[in-house]
Amino acid sequence: MKAVVQDRYGSPDVLEVRDVATPVPGDHEVLVRVRAASVNALDWHFMRGDPYVMRLGVGFRGPRVTVRGADFAGVVAAVGGAVEGLAPGDEVFGEAGVGGAFAEYACARDTAVELKPPSLTFEQAAAMPLAANTALVGLRDVARVRAGQRVLINGASGGVGTFAVQLAKAFGAEVTGVCRTRNVELVGSLGADHVVDYTREDFTRGERRYDVVLDLVGNRPLSALRRPLTPTGTLVLSGGGTSEGGSLLGPMGLFLRRRLLNPFVGHRLVELPAKPSRANLVALRELVEAGRLTPVVDRTYPLEEAAEAIRYVEVEHARAKVVLTV
Repeated sequence: MKAVVQDRYGSPDVLEVRDVATPVPGDHEVLVRVRAASVNALDWHFMRGDPYVMRLGVGFRGPRVTVRGADFAGVVAAVGGAVEGLAPGDEVFGEAGVGGAFAEYACARDTAVELKPPSLTFEQAAAMPLAANTALVGLRDVARVRAGQRVLINGASGGVGTFAVQLAKAFGAEVTGVCRTRNVELVGSLGADHVVDYTREDFTRGERRYDVVLDLVGNRPLSALRRPLTPTGTLVLSGGGTSEGGSLLGPMGLFLRRRLLNPFVGHRLVELPAKPSRANLVALRELVEAGRLTPVVDRTYPLEEAAEAIRYVEVEHARAKVVLTV
C-alpha cells in the first residue's frame, strides 16, 4: 500500500510517499481502508521532532512510528477476533494513535473507532476525531463548562478551536473567540457571541472576565493568560500552535510553569489530556446528528501532496481543518 513515510526529522521535505506493507489488525484492532485523513499540529511536531525534548520518548534520530497521520475516515476492511460492534463494510471514523493514517490502510484500536455520522462526507468525518475530541474533553471534562458561564477560546479559528466554539455554545456558554482578522466572520458564523481580532485588541488586557479560558495557541505567558480570568476561573492549556523553527521545550515549558504555580494561586490551571475514546466519538456523532456540530474543512489535498498540506498547517495559520484524500 502507499503511505506517507519519514525516516528522519526535518521539514516537510523529509516526507515520502512510498509502498509499505499493509498492517494486519490484532485481536482488538480494526483495519480501515482510508478514504480521508486530516492534518493536525501533532503531525508537524512528530515530523520535526519539535520540541526537541519529545525525541527522548518517540525516537532520538528519527520517529519510531514512521507513517504520519493520526485520524481518518474510511471503510472497515477487516476486524480482529475480539472486536465487537464493527464489521467489514462499515463506514467509520477514528484515531490511529500518533501515526499511521496517511496511508491507503490504517490500523486502529477498536476503542478509538466508531461509525461515521451518515450526514458527513469522509473528508468532514476525518476532520473530527482528534480535534473535536480535544475540544470536547477540554470543555466538558476538564473545564466542566456549564450553561451561563463565560468562555474564551484563544485560537478559535483553528482545527480544535472551530469545534470548541460550537461545543461551548452547545453547553450553553457565552462564547468569545480570539482569531486573526480574516477569520472573524468564520468564528462568528460558528456561534461565537463575541469575536476578538488579536491583531487589533489584546484579550488579556481587556475588561471582560471569563470563567474559562481555553488556550490552543501557547504563545503567551501564564501571567497574561490568567489576567482575564474571574478570581476562581479555569485556564486550560493545550499544545499546538505554529512552527517557529524548533525549540527545546515548546508548549511543555508552559505546562511545567503551570505545575509550579498551580498550588499558589486561586485560579484552576490545568492541562488538556485528550486520549482517543469511542464513547467520545459516539457523543460527537450524536451532536452532529442533532445539528449542533459541523466540521469545517479549509482545504483538501491528495495523499501525494501531504508535504504541502503539512507545510500549510504548520506555518500559514490554516483556517479550521486540512484534509488529505486517499
